[in-house]
Amino acid sequence: MRVPIVTRLLLASLVSAGIVNGFTRTSASLSPRLTTSKSNLFAKGDEGGLEDSISDFCIGTNNFWRGLVIEPVRTYVETRPAGTNVNEGTNALQILTSPPEVPGIPRPVWLTIAGSVPTLLGWYGYYKFSAEEELFQYELQESGKVSGAGGYGTLFPFVYGVLIGFPLSLLHIPLGETIVQLSGAWILASQLNLYRRGNEMCT
Repeated sequence: MRVPIVTRLLLASLVSAGIVNGFTRTSASLSPRLTTSKSNLFAKGDEGGLEDSISDFCIGTNNFWRGLVIEPVRTYVETRPAGTNVNEGTNALQILTSPPEVPGIPRPVWLTIAGSVPTLLGWYGYYKFSAEEELFQYELQESGKVSGAGGYGTLFPFVYGVLIGFPLSLLHIPLGETIVQLSGAWILASQLNLYRRGNEMCT
């Protein structure tokens, strides 16, 4: 059973969480304007090219998995302009529970650990969703193209994969273990891609 391996991957991500915290609202070039993909399944850029194909795939993936989330949850985690919920006077608990904002909410490593350890990495899933969705929406508003699948397209394939694959593996159905392994590979690949995109924004 490979679930412990997936858990270790997420723990390793905690150690490196500070990398993506470079994507914050400290840059004067970032504006709070939002552009969501919502009903548009594909990116509206120039046709052709690998960059367009990747963007189309990522936006399509985000919209597909977004459609599988119940409306109250989608409403709560809808990305908002910077300062809607988090400002200089916001306390740690409010930051931990705030919906995503664009530009992104600064989440120090100590806060990420403080939210993740007591919840047995439950909050880290929300942090992962928020960071991915903030960067997804930022890329979308800046260029109309994205290089990641956002919070919905990144986290929920992993969540559904574990929810489906884990019970199947307990029943000794080989497909179950394969699903869990693929879910772990997906979340790891998305984490590496998130670090790459975050580093590009900080350079």
